[in-house]
Amino acid sequence: MNQPKVKTLGFKAGERNVFFHLLTACNLSCHHCYINPEQHGKSSVSRETMLDWLKLFADPDKKTNVIFLGGEPTMHPDLALGIKTARKLGYQSITVDTNGYLFHDLLANISPGEAVISFSLDGPDPDINDPIRGQDVFRVCTDNLKRAISLGFDVSVIYTVSRMNIDHLLRMAPLLKSLQVKRFFIQVIGIRGKSASSEDNLQLTPGEWLSVIPQAAADAADMGIEVVYPKVFLDRDETFSCGGKEAENYFIFPNGRVYRCPLCEDFPINALRIENNKLIKNEDLTEDRFFELNIPEGCVMNKLLQPGNIDYDDHGNPLHRISCCLIKQEMKK
Repeated sequence: MNQPKVKTLGFKAGERNVFFHLLTACNLSCHHCYINPEQHGKSSVSRETMLDWLKLFADPDKKTNVIFLGGEPTMHPDLALGIKTARKLGYQSITVDTNGYLFHDLLANISPGEAVISFSLDGPDPDINDPIRGQDVFRVCTDNLKRAISLGFDVSVIYTVSRMNIDHLLRMAPLLKSLQVKRFFIQVIGIRGKSASSEDNLQLTPGEWLSVIPQAAADAADMGIEVVYPKVFLDRDETFSCGGKEAENYFIFPNGRVYRCPLCEDFPINALRIENNKLIKNEDLTEDRFFELNIPEGCVMNKLLQPGNIDYDDHGNPLHRISCCLIKQEMKK
């Protein structure tokens, strides 16, 4: 039997990713939600603003991907228009990250070729998923996922791994196979938003991550599912690359803040802002100043904001360096 192949997905020259948070509101209240309304805004972007900002970040000379997020993006009444506009503007790929409720009858208002629908599930059954995401969420999400597949949509599933559900990740592959899902994203919980203020320690140790995630990815890959998950921990001979310096990623929020690094989103240190429909570089102390620092631990922002996932030897040297959170690994047959 052929073994699954693992490839690190590095930063590609000329490729851009636009993470467009249309709103911060959501019908759910997940324990690990990273949205921080005090920093990101409490309103939705208007239809006009949505279209203006899509035009602002469109670049015909580069391959630009847009991911519509929230809150819950399908709660925005003009999401379908945003998808169609992004397609007309030449965005290379369009993805909607959803909790599965698909408000405003989204699937009836776009065609399968216009967007990928990525569903969030944090457990292989209601007993695991629903205490994290909300009552009856597992049923609603999987029902709508099946409906999307039956209509011909390209779908994927996102699983956020934390102490709440790591013991059940290995059970996801059979579920995804039965649902006919062909792409699976595993992501590590970040200590930001709700999880930053939680009294529970939800973050994983290097041992926990390395003992479970690669095996779960291999199990899914053996079933013909393409798996993407964060690199997280670098080997000693691997070079650290910072997405804030070496990639073109924009994390846009309804209040006009534009970050280059998702770990910075709980703080008013955004490198950019949108003002009068122009992208403006902020002065003073912003996230991009930190990207220039070179430390033994790897990612500077991780060291500053969530150092609990770094272990040291008796001489104070880090046992693992932390990769940029935007570096992923892909495993598939």
